[in-house]
Amino acid sequence: MKKFNVLLLALGMLLLGGCVTPQHFDYSTYKRLNPKSILVLPPLNNTTDIAATYSVMSTISAPIAEAGYYVYPVAVVAETFKENGLQNAGEIHQVPLAKLQQIFGNDAVLYITVERYGAVYQVIQSNVIVTVHANLVDARTGVSLWKGAASASSAEREGNNGGGLVGILVNAAIKQMIHSIGDSGYPIARIASDRLLTPTKGGGLLYGPRSPLFGTDQK
Repeated sequence: MKKFNVLLLALGMLLLGGCVTPQHFDYSTYKRLNPKSILVLPPLNNTTDIAATYSVMSTISAPIAEAGYYVYPVAVVAETFKENGLQNAGEIHQVPLAKLQQIFGNDAVLYITVERYGAVYQVIQSNVIVTVHANLVDARTGVSLWKGAASASSAEREGNNGGGLVGILVNAAIKQMIHSIGDSGYPIARIASDRLLTPTKGGGLLYGPRSPLFGTDQK
């Protein structure tokens, strides 16, 4: 029984899965080309949840603006693409950089891919997990300025309330039903986006020219 409890504890620790993928990116080109404005394209959705694209898209602009960049308004970008007959993220990601810059006048383009989104039922736990990947590309040269990935999970701020194994399983089933009713991924997507983009010592964007911390990055 003691060994079984230890196993449960180990599994619980593995499920607390929020992280930023370790970064080993060379920021020298990023610093040299120094983008001031960023166009965010609708994220590609590699999940089965249809809410993923727009939920993640709605969380991206804030951390970029807070980092010190001009971000093109989501509604304006969506309407511009719609007027040009483009509403699918896959098609939009295929638009040439030169064409995007001609239309928007942006310095860089941020390509986002959603790899995981939504509830995952795992025997003793039901979690909402969001994983996003990003690639910031210079619109003038086509060079990749920065790449990153981040994940967030609802398990990070939840704890089991006891009741033994049966209680844990029931709690997981209840949470799974709650997750299936609405878009419980949105608040988790916001955490993942902040982790992905916020300038930190270990990764994220550099501080932009609108930030008082511009030029202080030691990456």
